[in-house]
Amino acid sequence: MTDKDPIVAVATAPGKGGIGVIRISYKDLTQYILNFFGKSLEPRKAYFLSFKDEDEIIDEGVVLYFKGPHSYTGEDVLELQGHGGIAVMQRLLSLCLKKGSFISMRLAEAGEFTKRAFLNNRMDLTQAEAVADLIDASSQAAAKSAIQSLRGAFSEKINKLNDQIIHLRMLVEATLDFPEEDIEFIKEYKAKEQLDAIQKELNEVFAKAKQGMIVREGLYVVLAGEPNVGKSSLLNALAEEEVAIVTSIAGTTRDTVKREIQINGIGLHIIDTAGLRKTDDEVENIGINRSWNEISKAQVLLHLKEINNESKELDEKILQKVSPNTPILNIINKIDLTDKPLKNDENTLYISAQTGQGIEELKTKLLTLAGLQELDNSFFIARQRHIEALNLCKTHLDNAYLNLNDELLDLFAEELRLAHDALGKITGTFSSDDLLGKIFGSFCIGK
Repeated sequence: MTDKDPIVAVATAPGKGGIGVIRISYKDLTQYILNFFGKSLEPRKAYFLSFKDEDEIIDEGVVLYFKGPHSYTGEDVLELQGHGGIAVMQRLLSLCLKKGSFISMRLAEAGEFTKRAFLNNRMDLTQAEAVADLIDASSQAAAKSAIQSLRGAFSEKINKLNDQIIHLRMLVEATLDFPEEDIEFIKEYKAKEQLDAIQKELNEVFAKAKQGMIVREGLYVVLAGEPNVGKSSLLNALAEEEVAIVTSIAGTTRDTVKREIQINGIGLHIIDTAGLRKTDDEVENIGINRSWNEISKAQVLLHLKEINNESKELDEKILQKVSPNTPILNIINKIDLTDKPLKNDENTLYISAQTGQGIEELKTKLLTLAGLQELDNSFFIARQRHIEALNLCKTHLDNAYLNLNDELLDLFAEELRLAHDALGKITGTFSSDDLLGKIFGSFCIGK
């Protein structure tokens, strides 16, 4: 089995549907088309044809032929659009394999069509990943940022950084190769200024990529606090439905309750946890241990307290559990039970989960904490591996700056090379087969 084999797969989702699509890709489908339909087909022209197994008509529908390299995969691509019944699609798929037996046609693996598009330079790796992200998008913001990456917004930023690093590498390598020219590299080529510009650009890309990862995966928001402070009521208020059981009995929530909601098209994973307290109840203790585990994973922590009992007993414990960079917002609930004047500040928000007072302000605050209060067309989708590669690039550029200050040009050049390699892992310039297998293996079959 190789990346050059002729492949075929059902490209539409399994189940009943008005239309079902089968996709075929190979370097040259001329003879295959002639054998299948008894005539050649003109590229990019729609034909209404019967799909015959010898004299039996299995189905009929629209046929489209795309001549490589002007196709999705860069190879010849044939698409058969028939009726979307399960049995019909399976019979048609078997027929396609039968017709392609003379060229050893096989079923495509998950993501293999898009993998071929990448291998044939029809798209880079970030664009290929964006195909899967667009299909999997569960929010408007995720779909919007995925299409930006698919159109090359992320790649364009990475390629610009690459070009700047390559230019600086070229200058320092020339200086090292021709020392007799006696060029004052740092001053002559304004090396520090160039490196400053690269680092500034990298920081901007990193900030957008980090936001893009949150858009793709959703923001992980954990509700924590003592029993009966209104965590479950707040979850219901944010979800706008009765997700969690609410009673006046302390300790009602014994386990974590998770709900995905959307705010302005952005997905948030809201996790309600068991009330944090000392108890001899074995079941409740299991729930409390799970609560601490969720708190340690929070991207934003909402620490709920009652308006008439703003205890600080848990503050230190929570600070020890959360990541140092995790924003903590103190939510003072049940303000409908008091008449005293209240004022929000940067870290404190007064609400009533019962009446809904302050809930809209909380939603806005959550987006602000995630840096997602405004989405524009400059957003692009990102994954954890992109963040790791950008972090690695930043580390090597920081090292390069130190070497430049010490005028260690050979080490400076090496750190620039490593920074360049790190960026290459994002777009696929430097990619292992294992990485490609992992990425495309997560795609759906037929894409």
